[in-house]
Amino acid sequence: MSGTSEGPTPAADLDRSAVTVSDIKASTRRGAAEDSDGGPPAYRSVFAAAPLAMAVVDREGLVRDANEALGGLLGGGPAALVGRSAADLLDLASDARTWHAYREVLRGRQAKLRCTRRLKRPDGRSLWAQVTVAPLDGGPGGVLLSVTDVSGHRELQARLRHLQMHDPVTRLPNRTLFFERVTGALEAESYEQSGTGRIGLCYLDLDGFKAVNDTLGHRVGDRLLAAVAERLTVCAEEAGRTRPSVPLVARLGGDEFALLVEDSTGTEQLADLAESVLKALQAPFDLSGQRLNVSASIGVVERHAAGTTATGLMQAADTTLYWAKVDGKDRWTLFDPERNAHLMTRQALASTLRPAIERGEFRLDYQPLVGMSDGRLRGVEALVRWDHPRFGLLPPNRFVALAEEDGSIVPLGRWVLATACRQARAWQLAHPDDQPLFVSVNVAVRQVWDSDLVADVAEILAETELDPALLQLELTESAVMGSAGRPLQALQALSDMGVNIAIDDFGTGYSNLAYLSRLPVSVLKLDGSFVRGFQYEGTGAPPNPADEVVVEAMIDLAHRLGLTVTAECVETSAQATRLRRIGCDTGQGWLYSRPVPPDRISELMAGASYAVGNP
Repeated sequence: MSGTSEGPTPAADLDRSAVTVSDIKASTRRGAAEDSDGGPPAYRSVFAAAPLAMAVVDREGLVRDANEALGGLLGGGPAALVGRSAADLLDLASDARTWHAYREVLRGRQAKLRCTRRLKRPDGRSLWAQVTVAPLDGGPGGVLLSVTDVSGHRELQARLRHLQMHDPVTRLPNRTLFFERVTGALEAESYEQSGTGRIGLCYLDLDGFKAVNDTLGHRVGDRLLAAVAERLTVCAEEAGRTRPSVPLVARLGGDEFALLVEDSTGTEQLADLAESVLKALQAPFDLSGQRLNVSASIGVVERHAAGTTATGLMQAADTTLYWAKVDGKDRWTLFDPERNAHLMTRQALASTLRPAIERGEFRLDYQPLVGMSDGRLRGVEALVRWDHPRFGLLPPNRFVALAEEDGSIVPLGRWVLATACRQARAWQLAHPDDQPLFVSVNVAVRQVWDSDLVADVAEILAETELDPALLQLELTESAVMGSAGRPLQALQALSDMGVNIAIDDFGTGYSNLAYLSRLPVSVLKLDGSFVRGFQYEGTGAPPNPADEVVVEAMIDLAHRLGLTVTAECVETSAQATRLRRIGCDTGQGWLYSRPVPPDRISELMAGASYAVGNP
């Protein structure tokens, strides 16, 4: 009989309580006197009758006596065990902790040792045995060793663990076992001693699986999941043929699966695995007469194991799976740290938007709107900036869309409107002899739907004492052209109040010019893409006549409808000259000024005109 370290070997139980085998102890005490008379030890009768496999071991660790049960358990009779090392028989020296505890019991320094060992019989069969070692009371000294065959119990535990750790539908490892494997693979001792020190993961779910359950029922859905699991297993086995290990395939729940690659060799290996999975799932599934086609979206993560946690790995995989879905499904997407950083920044901004409004972290800059005919300053457009304590000064395109998504655009828009009107009134009071500037404020459609914009505007104009004619509200073309119901009523009420309504980025959306006559609109702002087509200075290329024809036609139609036209993104004097020649009313762009603080606008009001387009 020999011990083996195959399989897990639990650490020794260092319980300090005394072993109580009353019959053995009592007979051992009685046997001390009988031994002195030369008679046989009294405990032999107990050894013979007890079903428990036992031996008496002397202080040197050698078997002094053993019973038939122990001989039968280890193979051979008890006589063959006498004189042999108990540590060798029961594999007690295979790990340092158990060996130390065993010697402490032999020396009388520790009350008890209990451990579990996997032992191999002479015939090659293995068994799991629970070994208990405890001092004998009285007698010549030594320890009592008992051995219990717990193989059946271990097998039952193994079966129960398998059921607990595997998915009943697909027979694959479940989420619990998957995370156990991931955690183990990320332990330093696992990847520092051997392997590549890297880890990879393909995290996938089936596109449109819910429709299968809803239309064909959960039974068909379960068959489909089982069939998918079979194909994933084949993919993993194929991938493992040329690698040290086969990727672990697990079902994490629902229609979500994962393929874990320990000791990954790089992103190319993971990309090949993801490609093979997509290809394997392309073939139709024949499920008891039901022919189904499915696809999958896969998030792929590959990185150094050092510094990675199971939670971090899964978060990256989940994010990347989401990207694969957004990018069009039926594809795999590799984790991109830069894209993730942008997403994290976006989430950080979204979570702090509302508090930032309350803390006053926003400010307004103003960009001049200049008359094309005389170069004089006519008005300004208010542009909001977020002075973020962490990310610095952020332009509108970094946060306005977020504000529209979570509804914070309503309080933010109200603040912008009130601040801009208050500033316009301040300029008017500071320059009473000059023509007052109008202020143009961007309005999101959600402000119209989720708040009483008309009431807000009326209240702010009353508080600031600003003439309604000096306020211009800009809405995007797609929002205005499709207006009906409440938005259209609000626009009409604002127009009746005397507020000017402008269509921003005109020419990029519906461009339904005939609809303009039925809208309360007074200004069109041509999108900058039209004006950029005029920029030919220094390029050596002649201007495209079609650009000018299209813009001239739009300006002419707008004038016939009683509207004024503002050109955005005017950057060169050549653009300004051509726009002025075809009748554009006002211009806005870097040729005149970048967006600037309010005090700079005051300086511009006191200065010369933009007759020749001063930058």
